[in-house]
Amino acid sequence: DGVELPSYRGDIINELDFTEAARVPNPEKMLQAYMQAAATLNLLRAFSTGGYADVNEVHRWTLGFTEADEAERFRDMANRISDTLDFIRAAGVNSERQHALRQVDFYTSHEALLLEYEEAFCRVDSTTGQNLAGSGHMIWIGDRTRQPDGAHVEFARGVLNPIGLKCGPSMTSDDLKKLMATLNPKNEMGRLTLIARFGAGKVADNLPRLIDTVRREGANVVWVCDPMHGNTVKTNSGYKTRFFNAILQEVREFFAIHAAENTVPGGVHFEMTGTDVTECTGGVRAVLEENLSDRYHTACDPRLNASQALELAFLVAGELSNLRLARETRATG
Repeated sequence: DGVELPSYRGDIINELDFTEAARVPNPEKMLQAYMQAAATLNLLRAFSTGGYADVNEVHRWTLGFTEADEAERFRDMANRISDTLDFIRAAGVNSERQHALRQVDFYTSHEALLLEYEEAFCRVDSTTGQNLAGSGHMIWIGDRTRQPDGAHVEFARGVLNPIGLKCGPSMTSDDLKKLMATLNPKNEMGRLTLIARFGAGKVADNLPRLIDTVRREGANVVWVCDPMHGNTVKTNSGYKTRFFNAILQEVREFFAIHAAENTVPGGVHFEMTGTDVTECTGGVRAVLEENLSDRYHTACDPRLNASQALELAFLVAGELSNLRLARETRATG
């Protein structure tokens, strides 16, 4: 109705309500973000060491999801995992190795978008004398803030942490060369992760040329697929969503390109929640476009719900298995 207000910039800055008061940046919200991050870490620590991460609990993890008629093939996979674990126990695998199946190490990562927040957490590492970003183990630079002479690149190059770099369709070979040289001047293994986010159907047009650039530069990088951000669409009803099949397609294209290039697909990046939301469409328990308004809780990016995340985990496991078999066949052929 002709009213113009500052944009909503996320809960760490201002609020979503379309009022003048809500849109005023509030530095106190950075403290709230920190407290919520700390509480989440405490919860993750409790889950990861308290038995919930025990792979022997695979049926409890997938309870409900694998009971659906459409998930029969995933139920079979869960049963095979249980059979394998039974065999391991019967074979007398020592308790130290059993311990590795019961707990997981986890690390945190996020986009270092709000530099005022990041700078407040920056510390000098006493053993090396170098700066360390304390907001997460690994921080990454977004596709919109990766200008070679930009502030976010300047901050990231000065910290000791592993760094992620989002690479979208507009990433040029020249910019990638500059960014690799700036962010990893010593070409250290594990220092730089390139996070590809092109969108389903666009991977073949973009990933091979970036792989070629990395290869020609002799750069050490880890390749990760982000199939979420390149597949966001707006529906006729006004809701942002992501199609499950498009997410899966981009993952499969990512694996296929790396298989063809004989390079290593090093990881995947998903946005998910354990809550039964209706934000992404598709999956065996199909969320339809008309269901989006039922439980659409995000103020930012649409997330996979628990069922969709589990399904994707099973499908990615299948892709990894196929990739391993292909490489073994090529090696013996």
